[in-house]
Amino acid sequence: MGRSRVHYSWIILMIVFFSIIAAGIVRSSSGVFIEPFEQEFHWDRSVISLAFAVGLFLYGISGPFMAALIEVLGLKKIMLLSMATLLAGTLLTFLMQQSWQLLLIWGIIIGLGSGLFLTVLSPYVANTWFEKRRGLALGILTASTATGQLILLPILAMLIDHYSWRWAIALIMLLSAIMLVIILLFMKNSPKEVGILPYGLEKEAETTEEDTKQNPIVIAFKGLFEAVKVKEFWLLAGSFFVCGLSTSGLIGTHFVSYCISYGIPIVTAASLLSFMGIFDLVGTTLSGWLSDRFDNRWLLFWYYALRGASLLLLPIALSQGSYPLLIIFAVLYGLDWIATVPPTIGISRQVFGVKKSGVVYGWVFASHQAGAAVAAFGGGVIFQAFDSYTWAFFLAGLFCIVASLFVIVIKKERSVEHEAGSSTSVS
Repeated sequence: MGRSRVHYSWIILMIVFFSIIAAGIVRSSSGVFIEPFEQEFHWDRSVISLAFAVGLFLYGISGPFMAALIEVLGLKKIMLLSMATLLAGTLLTFLMQQSWQLLLIWGIIIGLGSGLFLTVLSPYVANTWFEKRRGLALGILTASTATGQLILLPILAMLIDHYSWRWAIALIMLLSAIMLVIILLFMKNSPKEVGILPYGLEKEAETTEEDTKQNPIVIAFKGLFEAVKVKEFWLLAGSFFVCGLSTSGLIGTHFVSYCISYGIPIVTAASLLSFMGIFDLVGTTLSGWLSDRFDNRWLLFWYYALRGASLLLLPIALSQGSYPLLIIFAVLYGLDWIATVPPTIGISRQVFGVKKSGVVYGWVFASHQAGAAVAAFGGGVIFQAFDSYTWAFFLAGLFCIVASLFVIVIKKERSVEHEAGSSTSVS
């Protein structure tokens, strides 16, 4: 390719960026569907929350297996299969009548379909297609879920408010279909497939193919067995459990309903969530840039502490009916909603090496989604018991403070054998 042309790594980045938007809006939109499903089908909120919780857990636990499947089958095939699964799940939503069908569709089908896009895809693409600007690329990809939320959540809420939840599902289905075609036409498995090197790499590195011939389940569990012997894995997994609990599990699933319980209209509540997306986009992209330059442990410490403080502020803001306090919450929370991802991936990569970090981060993210599932289901149970979400948000804030202490315990330097036999350290 000539120097005047755009490096294909950036084209891949954009394809993946919009693919994650399509998958991410399915997950982040679950909150706006709770009330409509409750009203039309007369299902208990705890039952609806359970379906969303199963989906959150399954897409998380599928992460390490998705990373292994990429190594065996190739990136493009797995992206096509995953997007087709999402498309099928949204289509089946039109046909559901029973609560077990909601569990099957939104818990299992959509949960597994979104697994690749919302777990290991971003670090895999950043590691495979970028040598330079890797942190920036990761920040951009991680921020893509915020971009979809920013643009689409108010639109989905307005469609539900003025027409029906079916119109909102139709929009999600259309976006998934468009991305399926784009992936089919333009996605590539690796830089070598288009005859180039990763962005910023001057000389091709030697590679081995020993792991690619293994069963993906073997690869996934081999990575887990190696990781559990390392203290940093448990600290990252524990903090990421709290991360999932306090983001997609609680805010993503119950924030809109929490606002509605205080008389805030659904469109306004979704717009507040979208407003957070503006700052999430800025904060996560900036976090990717910062993770290349500063101690990742301290970045995570401040992210979790800030999130904990904002979650403790939210019940006060809603109980006082104070829109200025809600705006302050949205700004503080939005800035680090997904900002924890780049430094967490950075520590995983530095501790376990580039090649192994995909599978290891997949397991760390599985912990994230276990936390999300606990909060998604637990939030519904707490609401059923107390007719309020306040305790759920208060406890999440306290857990975030604890998580900030988890990450700071990680040693500044930790030498680990890489796959090539070299050592590295957390910086």
